[in-house]
Amino acid sequence: MFSRSAWRYIGVDLAPGANVDYVLDSPYRLPFATNSIDVFVSGQAFEHVEFFWLTWLEMARVLKPKGLIFLIAPSRGPEHRYPVDCWRFYPDGYAALAKYAALDLLETGTDWQPDASPDSALWGDTVGVFRKRDQTLGRRLLGGVATRLRYWITPGFR
Repeated sequence: MFSRSAWRYIGVDLAPGANVDYVLDSPYRLPFATNSIDVFVSGQAFEHVEFFWLTWLEMARVLKPKGLIFLIAPSRGPEHRYPVDCWRFYPDGYAALAKYAALDLLETGTDWQPDASPDSALWGDTVGVFRKRDQTLGRRLLGGVATRLRYWITPGFR
């Protein structure tokens, strides 16, 4: 999907690895300009972020108006620290995330039944597609102030 010339894939992680273009110092600060990303894909990371709601606001900040976030996070499964394992997610949690960042939740679904494969039987995910709304000038200004305040007061942002 990302090999098409119209797309540019940028890999971001907290550790170096295959397809990682940026290694972050903190999961709470992304190295991208506000309103600069068309599509944001996050898979199996939020359970490992202590303050995932701050990462969520940062993802919403860098997303362009009408841009999409595709979020995959576990709904069940055994503890698997990397370095921590704090959370599991359900559709109501995704609806709350949409409200928190003033995004539209277009679709969500959860794997409620175990998979037939023994390797996957314990695991299930909640998947959601979110879209950023067009923003008024007031909303953009308020978002900028909120971001600066978050950077200033939250551990790990600096």
